[in-house]
Amino acid sequence: MQALPPPPPAIEAPLTLPAPDRSEATTGELRVAAALTDARVRVDSSFRGASIVLFGAVFNPTPEPADVVVVVRGPDAPVRLVKKTRNMGVWLNSRPVLFEGAPGFYMTASTRPLSEIAEFGQLRRLGVGVDHLRIDAPEESRTVTRYGVRDVVVSRLGDDYLDWRRAVIRLKEAAALYDTDPKGVEFVDRGLFRAEVKLPTVAPTGKYYAEVWLFQDGEPQSVSNLTLTVEKVGLERDIYEFAHRRPWLYGLVCVLLAALTGYGASRVFSRRN
Repeated sequence: MQALPPPPPAIEAPLTLPAPDRSEATTGELRVAAALTDARVRVDSSFRGASIVLFGAVFNPTPEPADVVVVVRGPDAPVRLVKKTRNMGVWLNSRPVLFEGAPGFYMTASTRPLSEIAEFGQLRRLGVGVDHLRIDAPEESRTVTRYGVRDVVVSRLGDDYLDWRRAVIRLKEAAALYDTDPKGVEFVDRGLFRAEVKLPTVAPTGKYYAEVWLFQDGEPQSVSNLTLTVEKVGLERDIYEFAHRRPWLYGLVCVLLAALTGYGASRVFSRRN
């Protein structure tokens, strides 16, 4: 009997490991991203304010809670203030005080009060919050005269500087141009948040800048920068540009229109009499 050949050696199948679940993998650092529902606001004669939604997401959230702070700053413009003073029984205006670089619009919205999110020094360094708002002061050489009265340089106010600065903020808040909402940022889902930017009717035109800060344990972790444009359209835009490009001609046209209107009204009333 012929011997059978030995059986071939068994081939072992390679060991296949399960693929890692990438949905649970965390890569990168804690960061934030945001966007606006509308990055351009058009102002015409029927403009009654606008409401824009800012939405975003926190990527790679850690078990520790994070806070989101939204800061929206409008175009800067000079602010001139006077104070009523009583002199010998008569109320008179003090010398004007000029602030340069005060934002025409300023809004902060956060998940909770700013004092609970970060320390005073941290907020001051970042310029986050009305109390830490940077309002530029003009140099001595750039002071202007108006009606023969020289403006007071802000740097020379001394101890009265804070009082004048509070007056600027108080007037802006009364006009609904400055706003602070300690609960204006709402998390709608894990890592997803929204905030509402409300522009009043008197909102200045120009370029607006929005900063979305992400804080954790009192320290800024990430920031997302956005831009918003508020511009005049239609006849209002044409008149605005004409008044700024040719102010003397614009003034002359206004005077002529006023004279013609007065003349026409006098003719109408004279015929009735």
